[in-house]
Amino acid sequence: MTKKKLSWYKPGKKITVRDKMQNYTYKLSEPAGKNFAKNFRPQLSPGKILALGAFEGKYMNDGENEFPSEWYTAAKLKGKLSKKADPSVNLFKIKSRQSLQVWRKNGWIPIVKGDKDVRGWFQWYCRYWIGRRMPVVDEVQIKRWRAFVRHRGAIVASLRKMPASKRPHTKAELKKHRPKQRQALLQWAYNPFVAYKAASKLVKKKVKK
Repeated sequence: MTKKKLSWYKPGKKITVRDKMQNYTYKLSEPAGKNFAKNFRPQLSPGKILALGAFEGKYMNDGENEFPSEWYTAAKLKGKLSKKADPSVNLFKIKSRQSLQVWRKNGWIPIVKGDKDVRGWFQWYCRYWIGRRMPVVDEVQIKRWRAFVRHRGAIVASLRKMPASKRPHTKAELKKHRPKQRQALLQWAYNPFVAYKAASKLVKKKVKK
């Protein structure tokens, strides 16, 4: 297959995957980036996640023929032939990935019977974003995404406990505050730059309810 621009991804298109881990064909049923489930509102697109710096530059390196070429234009990735992950590629400059062996051991891959996303949640998200739908798999993966917001809650709680004079505000300061959890949020399509102002608004909304 040849590289395709984002405009190519439309309902009815078939995608054949031939990479080092999988031979698989699927059909798109929704427009790219649209018609997500009502309880699934990711804050970052796959392309944005890759551009900011994620997975130590070693995720989806060989997916250029499956996913929009625009995602790879700005992506921070290690070369296909590079066998070594590089934490410095990540936005928060910290180790952020586990081996596929660990994922399989913990039962994260496959997530349910019929799951075709051999590389886990982010691969599922990429395929969902461009328009593939698999109801049973989608439901489980969306539940996992929703549960992951607990890391945002942990960051909010940490900020609330800090003296006002020590709270981070700029992006440079925020990068040094709980970088591991912030990198994790980024890789699960949440905005990683949770600041005290946003945290305070979130708390007030909960109190009003």
